[in-house]
Amino acid sequence: MGSHAGTSLPRRSWLGIVGAALLVASGAIHLDLYLTGYRTIPTIGPLFLLQVIAAFALAAAILVTGSWVAEAAGAGFAVSTLGGYLLSLWVGLFGFTEVRTTAGIWAGIIDVAAFATLTLAAAPRLPASLNLGRLMLPAVAGASIVALALLFAAVATPKTQPVATGADVLKARTVGGVTLLTNSNGLTLYWFAPDTSTKSVCYGDCAAYWPPVTGTPSAGPGVTGTLGTISRTDGTKQATYDGHPLYTYIGDHAPGTASGNNINLNGGLWHDVPITG
Repeated sequence: MGSHAGTSLPRRSWLGIVGAALLVASGAIHLDLYLTGYRTIPTIGPLFLLQVIAAFALAAAILVTGSWVAEAAGAGFAVSTLGGYLLSLWVGLFGFTEVRTTAGIWAGIIDVAAFATLTLAAAPRLPASLNLGRLMLPAVAGASIVALALLFAAVATPKTQPVATGADVLKARTVGGVTLLTNSNGLTLYWFAPDTSTKSVCYGDCAAYWPPVTGTPSAGPGVTGTLGTISRTDGTKQATYDGHPLYTYIGDHAPGTASGNNINLNGGLWHDVPITG
């Protein structure tokens, strides 16, 4: 008995250390995303900062105390973080809809690994009254497989947003007391500070968050200013207004919202488009 206990302690200790390191890695990814733009997103920004603080605090608690309670809390935190990511992909969270990104996929995988590692670290020291015993390993393995399956299903089939890519007739719509430019479906249009009057720099992940408005636009009632187009790298025409290439934002789920205004995301500031007189 004594020999068994002596050989099992280092194993539990290393699992706790690995789990703490995985929490730090998850927190570091969220910190990078927070600093590079997510901090400007209402509600989501503070939640990202809270996630970073909690991940680092739980990792420190695990390393300092070696407590199974801290390890179990870290496991629960990791799977909760994954759950928030999946919700933001499928249905949106607090008005923000996530898109499939490399950073998000890696963060999700790390969260699953942290959950599994920390659960196995805490399991041998759970109260005997729980009587989990031999069920723990298959239960953790099964839960981890399900979590990974949900993650890859979510990134393979992200929620489709009600965004029209064709320019059609651009409209004027009052949003929050300001008359803004919208597309034919009434969704608010945006311009990107790093763009120029002849070139868009929003491609890849950026264009997934901010779908370009393509086609040749025409002005509906109340729309003033100069309409035009530029050529994107794939040869499509992107609509412009007063020299600004136009985009919609996946966080706007319906007409009458402008949740992308003044967000610093994907390399620069985004602004809605007030109608000029």
